[in-house]
Amino acid sequence: MAEALSSDAPAFERVRARIKAATSAWAAGLTLAEIRDSFEAFLGAGEGAPEVVRTPLILAGLPACAFDAPGGDASRMLLYCHGGGFQIGSIRSHASLMARIALASGMRVIGFDYRLAPEHRFPAAHDDAFAVYRALVEAGETPLALVGDSAGGALALGTALRARDAGLPLPKALVLLSPWLDLTMSGESYTALAEKDIFSRPEQLKAMARTYLGRDNRPDDLAASPVLADLSGLPPVLVHAGGHDITLDDSHLLARRAAEHGGRVEIEVFPGMCHHFQVFEELPEAAQSLARIGGFLRAVNPCLLPTP
Repeated sequence: MAEALSSDAPAFERVRARIKAATSAWAAGLTLAEIRDSFEAFLGAGEGAPEVVRTPLILAGLPACAFDAPGGDASRMLLYCHGGGFQIGSIRSHASLMARIALASGMRVIGFDYRLAPEHRFPAAHDDAFAVYRALVEAGETPLALVGDSAGGALALGTALRARDAGLPLPKALVLLSPWLDLTMSGESYTALAEKDIFSRPEQLKAMARTYLGRDNRPDDLAASPVLADLSGLPPVLVHAGGHDITLDDSHLLARRAAEHGGRVEIEVFPGMCHHFQVFEELPEAAQSLARIGGFLRAVNPCLLPTP
């Protein structure tokens, strides 16, 4: 496990202030629809990397979008699963992050809008992610990597496991950003880092898990918490997480369980960083993380030339 550089204090404090303002508004009695709109505006403000071309798509009947950086290779593609606790988040909220990943990797990035809870409970989001992956495979466009942040990390990992079990071609890599992989939330980081993570709170994630699972499903269901499933046969996995990320122990659990099945998981922890810090473009650590992710993807896809 590698450790990255320490945070740039002024940038971090600006992010902290932004988070406090947004989460205070969310806690002030907004409806879920209003929170979803606010979350999109909060993360999508400016939408970063304006030079990246965005092309709307429909995949498996779901809204999707392709992100192509200048000089990138559209024939090599990442499928991105956004986070948001299975209740919020969208293409718009994660557009900046997906565009910056396209720049860092030199690959096309495809994101999609899956169904959200409570309107659509488990396994709706997981089924949608797999349906999009299958649609790409059937079109002869197997993603070279599955990428996801937070709850999207569970969707990415779960999709790879379902593809394996269905006999579909697998991606060459998985890249997970602060993945939320264990809905039982049994790791010590959920309590030990509860006061340090400036973005996510254990009670918030517990409520989101209950909302997604509903009354008829358990948090230890192997499809809902894919880190508890059989992890054999997976491609190499890169995990980037924050040192103050309440889901951090999920990443370490993934590494231990994958190793038991002969897999390889590389974890890089960025000291002082919160849950899925890469969504904050102004953080130097976000740029460091994405640059290293780009290098990892080029290493597992050696025919892909580095971006200029």
